[in-house]
Amino acid sequence: MRKRWFWIAPLAIVAIPLFIFVGGEVVMHLWNWLLPPLFGWRTLGFWQALGLLALCRILFGGLGHGEPRGPRGPRFGRGCRKMSPEERNKFRRAMDEGYNVGSSNTTA
Repeated sequence: MRKRWFWIAPLAIVAIPLFIFVGGEVVMHLWNWLLPPLFGWRTLGFWQALGLLALCRILFGGLGHGEPRGPRGPRFGRGCRKMSPEERNKFRRAMDEGYNVGSSNTTA
């Protein structure tokens, strides 16, 4: 296990800044290639592109670690596993009724 960490740490030290640099460059070149000719907007520098990339990550990507959030997150699954078969069937019927409201396929 120690040998594995010996290679991961230096790789991460090199890969993370490289990933950030490449991301900023890609955003800057795409912006400068598309938006000034199409809409007449100003061109971006590297730091502005990196800021735009960070802003988009915050607004649209969130700051999580890729884990599911909301009602179907990890806690939801644990709650379903604790249900008895009768409770699970009752829950499924309730979900089916809720999702079929207003559709023409409902059965009474």
